[in-house]
Amino acid sequence: MPVAPGMLAAQAVGKGKLITIETPLPECPEGGVLLKTNFASICGSDLHFVYSGLNTSWPMTPGAPGHESTGIVAASNALGFKEGDRVLCAPMFWESRCMAGYQAVKATAITHISSAKPEQHQLMAQQLGTVIYAGKRMPSLFGKTVAVLGQGSAGLFWDFVLKRLGAERVIALDPVAHRAGLGTKFGADKTLTVKGGEATKAVMDLTAGQGADVVVEAVGSIPTLTQAFEMVRDQGLVVLFGLPESPEPVPWNHMAMFRKRASAFIPWGSQEEPGLASYRQSLEWINSGQIDMAHIATHTLPLSKVQEGFDIAASRKDNAVKITLAC
Repeated sequence: MPVAPGMLAAQAVGKGKLITIETPLPECPEGGVLLKTNFASICGSDLHFVYSGLNTSWPMTPGAPGHESTGIVAASNALGFKEGDRVLCAPMFWESRCMAGYQAVKATAITHISSAKPEQHQLMAQQLGTVIYAGKRMPSLFGKTVAVLGQGSAGLFWDFVLKRLGAERVIALDPVAHRAGLGTKFGADKTLTVKGGEATKAVMDLTAGQGADVVVEAVGSIPTLTQAFEMVRDQGLVVLFGLPESPEPVPWNHMAMFRKRASAFIPWGSQEEPGLASYRQSLEWINSGQIDMAHIATHTLPLSKVQEGFDIAASRKDNAVKITLAC
């Protein structure tokens, strides 16, 4: 495949400020591929990196912090992948350069995609895969009530996966009406457009004052971190899925966790799973029509409009759920 001498890449140059630049192509790595990026999507964690400066120094490496993309193999030094193959790319955070025309990617970070569904829809398999991976660490959910804080794409995927895991009742919460409303399309039994103390009270009322058996924090904000422990039942479980929004130590209500005798875990590590099994499972669900990404992949903008894309994702305006950049 002919390769251009240079490429366009997004670059975060300050808090909340992104530009596009011309930069040299990376070389095809040993044991990996040179990937021509077709589409990259913006994750909630990307917003924390760019707008809050989480673990960030400016300017960021071109293409970072994007870690969700699809593309075509332009050159290969990896067994199992050849020029022209279409793949999903899911690199580790510190290796992510997905918001660029080309990427040097390890073979362990890619898996094949098909032509069964639009590529923008298959791109959603990266984040769905992280939720599937987290679900593998959950206890039995049969007969259980689960509250999901946040109904962005991650929260909506949690609704879907939780019902697949046998949860009897999923309560979805988001202050943005459009997002909360989508919860029922992905399996939520009850959706609530509330936040703060109202959200905690609503969950307690719906559970006869006991609290949810499991609470999934899929926002990554300081208030919702505390809320999660306030609305979980005695000896319940909190899943800390959202990446914190602050580079500083995050304050939270230890007494709420102590009083509830709650357990918690952080389900990080899907990129290290052998064979990217959870991502392949998510692709199977998407391509077989078991989950419809039309309500998730709501906006596609050219990479040259990366600032606009991030601003829409951060503001959640125009009924946005997931923003995709065409690279």
